[in-house]
Amino acid sequence: MCRMELLAERVKSRAFAIGFDLVGVAAVSPPVRGNAFQTWLNQGYHGDMAYLPRTAEQRLHPERFLSWAKSIIAVGLCYWSAEQHQNSGTGLRGRIARYAQNKDYHEVLGKRLDQLWAAVCEEAGQDVQARAFVDAGPILDREIASAAGLAWYGKNTNLIRPGVGSYFVLGELFLDIVLEADSPLPNRCGDCRLCLDACPTDAFVGPYILDARKCISYLTIELKGPIPTDLREPMGSHVFGCDICQDVCPYNIKPLASTEAAFSPRPDLQAPELIPFLSLTEHDFKVLLRESPVLRAKRRGFLRNVCVALGNSGQLEAVPALASTLRHDRDALVRAHAAWALGRIAGEGATSVLREVQAKEEDPVVLEEIAQAVRACDVHHPQRNAQ
Repeated sequence: MCRMELLAERVKSRAFAIGFDLVGVAAVSPPVRGNAFQTWLNQGYHGDMAYLPRTAEQRLHPERFLSWAKSIIAVGLCYWSAEQHQNSGTGLRGRIARYAQNKDYHEVLGKRLDQLWAAVCEEAGQDVQARAFVDAGPILDREIASAAGLAWYGKNTNLIRPGVGSYFVLGELFLDIVLEADSPLPNRCGDCRLCLDACPTDAFVGPYILDARKCISYLTIELKGPIPTDLREPMGSHVFGCDICQDVCPYNIKPLASTEAAFSPRPDLQAPELIPFLSLTEHDFKVLLRESPVLRAKRRGFLRNVCVALGNSGQLEAVPALASTLRHDRDALVRAHAAWALGRIAGEGATSVLREVQAKEEDPVVLEEIAQAVRACDVHHPQRNAQ
């Protein structure tokens, strides 16, 4: 075994000892699926994520972006927990993606990558220049992890590994020393298309191609404005992220469970009660969701999602809270979606509130949502309005 192979093995052993579940080494080179990524951008499938085309050059050419780097250690940390048995929201409860039911993974992985950097210096017997990334920065995380042999790129665009599944988050450590690179895993998706067929918003253009503009994760996290009307009902009770295309994957029947204490799910974020969220102030929102990935959606985006989920619930019990939101919330985006939700639920109480607010609302977007909601009440639920 040559020196760089031996060093790579020692470094990977240290990485496992630090607590990473997956570890591999990749060369610093253009991604194998680089052309596919560029085509994806050209088709506009990235939606409002303008940072992706803006940083495409760095992502497609890491050897130019970090010209000093000679190798990359890719790591994965599992977040699935057996405690997450109640993941589906029903009635007045919502759904939050598994990775967001616990502490923000950025901080957890960031600290471990710092430890790994120190370990690399020890094993190399010298100071090593390095730069760590955790789902941030102009790199293609999944392409690097796939090249490093952590997992293969699945049809649902998530990475999959036998015996592990796909419930893991990624991090990378770029180094200015040469380590022996690992080989990619063969793709074992075969003819299976369960993930593609299970998507309620039809976000998959085809195998390995996701139109992010239709993806529930994008809609509930990345999208900053109104959710397209035709996608609201298919969102169901999702208020932050989505796991459906992972839940149906055969390789996730018995996923590797997390051993990270920080990834123990918060009880209040497993199928959370939705109505209380609507009364959160900006300060309350930040306090309640401190150290949670859900903060990424911001209050306005999260409450927008909550309104949609409550509308999809069809529960009359949600009308008073939605009515108060429509009357008093300071954010027009939230008020607009509260109006839509009231139109979905309908009933005499919902209709009267919509007409009441319609007479004094000044925001044109909210007014249009109210007008559509009133029409929805009349068309879809005439029996309720006749009560």
